[in-house]
Amino acid sequence: MDKIKGTTTVGIVCKDGVVLAADMRASLGNMVLSKGVSKIFQIDDHLALAGAGSVGDILSLVRLLRAEAKLYRARVGREMSTKALATLTSNILSGRRYFPYFGWFLVAGYDEKPGLYSIDMAGGITEDKYVSAGSGMEFAYSVLDNEYDEKMNVKKGVKLAIKAINTAIKRDVFTGDGIMVVVITKEGYSELSKEEVEKIIKKL
Repeated sequence: MDKIKGTTTVGIVCKDGVVLAADMRASLGNMVLSKGVSKIFQIDDHLALAGAGSVGDILSLVRLLRAEAKLYRARVGREMSTKALATLTSNILSGRRYFPYFGWFLVAGYDEKPGLYSIDMAGGITEDKYVSAGSGMEFAYSVLDNEYDEKMNVKKGVKLAIKAINTAIKRDVFTGDGIMVVVITKEGYSELSKEEVEKIIKKL
């Protein structure tokens, strides 16, 4: 279970979209392996997955989900819904419970409305308005529980997600080295630049 110690990921549902954020440190035990690891991945135009855990397992699952999303689009003629992607992810993880993917995953997207699902390594799935996963999740939740508002827009959601991850960075030794932030709205998937994130951090 040591493989899933590390990382803090956050997902927040806003009235006009969904925000995903994660730190960029990869660690093995007490050693920092990398300071620039992406932990949020685009699956389709309006779908994304964030993972906390074994980098190899997360990347393997991402490749599989991207392929399935393309097949779904080809067969059905439209993009997979957020709920469908979450269900597919849950089924894959449940089917591999004896040879599991070591990770905790957040599935986010925007179809008719923004959606966010949390999925554990055994395939347990819950739909949430906000969620955090990883070694710094307790610190992130201390911010999310106090400041989340269902009526907030994406702009405020981005600030809250960055604040939650930044709080984890200050307190959790396995979380650090920058913050990646992704926003998904009806216009699609977009990633904030490093400069945009740093500007928000300075104002916290």
